Amino acid sequence: MSEKKPIKIIKKNERTRKRKPAPKGNTTAQTARDMVQTVTNWVNELQQKRHAETANAIKLMLPENPRTSEA
Repeated sequence: MSEKKPIKIIKKNERTRKRKPAPKGNTTAQTARDMVQTVTNWVNELQQKRHAETANAIKLMLPENPRTSEA
């Protein structure tokens, strides 16, 4: 007996759907850039917060107008 492969009927809609490329998601390089940017933002925020806290602490410890009689 001869083995015949079944014939697959491709409709017009299926033919046009297959030609469109699948939408690309983020590439690995873009994902890595996003992660680096996020961490960089976190570090910058932390540095700004520490800077502000240090400046406030110095202002509290050293008054602007020191009294000469207390020195």
